[in-house]
Amino acid sequence: MADETIGIVGAGIVGLAIGREITLRRPGTRVVVLEKEHDVALHQTGHNSGVVHAGIYYQPGSLKAALCTRGRSLLREYCQERSIAYDECGKLVVAVRPDEMGRLDALEARARENDVPGLRRVDPAGIREIEPHAAGLAALHSPETAITDFPGVARAFAEDITTAGGEVRTGWAVDRITERGGRIEVAAGERRLPVDRLIVCAGIQSDRVARLAGDAPGPVIVPFRGEYMRVSAAKADMVRGMIYPVPDPRYPFLGVHFTRRVTGVVEVGPNAVLATAREGYRRSDVSLRDLAALAAWPGAWRMAGQHWRTGVKEVRGSLSKSRYMAEAMRYVPEIGAADVERAGAGVRAQALDRDGGLVDDFRIHRVGPVTAVRNAPSPAATSSLAIAEHVVEEIF
Repeated sequence: MADETIGIVGAGIVGLAIGREITLRRPGTRVVVLEKEHDVALHQTGHNSGVVHAGIYYQPGSLKAALCTRGRSLLREYCQERSIAYDECGKLVVAVRPDEMGRLDALEARARENDVPGLRRVDPAGIREIEPHAAGLAALHSPETAITDFPGVARAFAEDITTAGGEVRTGWAVDRITERGGRIEVAAGERRLPVDRLIVCAGIQSDRVARLAGDAPGPVIVPFRGEYMRVSAAKADMVRGMIYPVPDPRYPFLGVHFTRRVTGVVEVGPNAVLATAREGYRRSDVSLRDLAALAAWPGAWRMAGQHWRTGVKEVRGSLSKSRYMAEAMRYVPEIGAADVERAGAGVRAQALDRDGGLVDDFRIHRVGPVTAVRNAPSPAATSSLAIAEHVVEEIF
């Protein structure tokens, strides 16, 4: 139906990209995006590191691998069209210990299978040529890994939606979703919106909103706070682009790394500390509701039993700037604890299965006329336009 109404819960970059895609694909369709905050892109979109990934890490054949590759290309074109900052400053993924060389080999094979553009392997001299102050035994160089302004991209998506006749309604904290007369009624307090189809892109609250629509309990969202350090202006020029460790394949996190922002600021991070609130950007933020929900999920206890040692290490790094930077100094030895200050933090919405497994790939559920994006961590921002294509194709 060309005159149908599509509701979208969540005005992060993924929800807005989907709304924009619908306005492009199905002119005449009414799109209404509902956001509980006073503005768009205030949570994960507004607290990430701004990296546009090239597809190095993702399992070949997975949604992440396919949509990251497609999304990066679409995003680059979009940023050029809209004059949004986009800098292909490149990334080094560096092995600093002999026992990491096997993992670097495996990562290189995966990246080549994913057709990462321009990828090459470099030795210590090659590392210094690209990043003169970096150290390592070997590295993968991805020259087209980029940085951008994701909140700016999200705001541009929102403008596209409203220009096409859609709406972005802020201050809409959805608390009920019911089926009435063949349509879906979305409610926030006394306000109601009837829609023909609903798409849930609620990020850190995605499992809760999906359950309002009758979706399965799992996977449950576990919040991981990622804290950043800002490198002093005196040493910021020691990092030209991005310097990453070889990731631990047991985890969907990439490890503490050096990243240049489009503003010229260089940051170190993020770490991955289990947060005590879903929107817990500070260590002092505690939600008893969130903690109780986590404790009630069997997968949380299984995860804790498997990974508690790593969790303890992350907490120690969070509490001590020296411990935090000790790991980072293996990659850039001249930048230590005295050269950084605490910066902001983000919260990653990480989906957790009942068996304790951290969900790695994007996960999208369908419940009748409701589509729920249940897991969309990094590289979701990079992939947002491709995720939008995928979701809209699936729906229509």
